[in-house]
Amino acid sequence: MNKNVFKTGEGVKIAFTGEVEKQNIVKMVENCATGQCECMSDATKAKITNMEVSGKDGEVNLDLAGDVSKEEIEAALAKSKVINA
Repeated sequence: MNKNVFKTGEGVKIAFTGEVEKQNIVKMVENCATGQCECMSDATKAKITNMEVSGKDGEVNLDLAGDVSKEEIEAALAKSKVINA
């Protein structure tokens, strides 16, 4: 799986390509939204105002809206148990 993180006008976008299933990214977002993951600090989570998953298996995009940095999101992705399992 490849993960490319981009800074956008609204926040950060992550493009997952290769061996990626959309349901896994949706699960990661649900875990984050309900506080069931430890991949990012509460301070970082508080900055995110919206998370939206789009695309299909093999090509999934995750758009995060809020005042978060590319580096914060890259660090969170590195700690995610869902996508690094």
